Amino acid sequence: MKFRVGNGFDVHAFQDGRELWLGGVKIEGHRGLSGHSDADVLIHAVIDSLLGAAGIGDIGELFPDSDPAYKGISSIKLLEQTVKRLSSDGWVIENVDTTVICETPKISKYKAEMRKVLSGTMNIPEDCIMIKGKTTEKLGFTGRGEGIAAMSSALLSRR
Repeated sequence: MKFRVGNGFDVHAFQDGRELWLGGVKIEGHRGLSGHSDADVLIHAVIDSLLGAAGIGDIGELFPDSDPAYKGISSIKLLEQTVKRLSSDGWVIENVDTTVICETPKISKYKAEMRKVLSGTMNIPEDCIMIKGKTTEKLGFTGRGEGIAAMSSALLSRR
């Protein structure tokens, strides 16, 4: 069996007038993130970790922000397309470990729902998905409340 590890990272600035989506879950009562799609920073990091592990590029190459087809698209749809591509190439997602970096919103009450959404989308058990929330103790752009960053690592296998 062959195993591959990939890492992903993404950042989006807050933007008034947009919905906030994290891990495929709508976070009520908080301003959204700026981006061409729905700007789900967590899913974007996950996609990059999956693509990196498979060695097939990155989110910007597969879903460029210059393509109007992706304007406002749900990041879940991008993840679905990524999972389909991995599967057709013979890859199996073993696990995904993520970290969301922001002062606000606090994500602890949303983590279970995020895991459920991601589990269903990636066709892997919920216990193979880890979502952690971290602050930067008010340091840097996330500490000043200017945006959210996310990191992800993924393990793939193929026979």
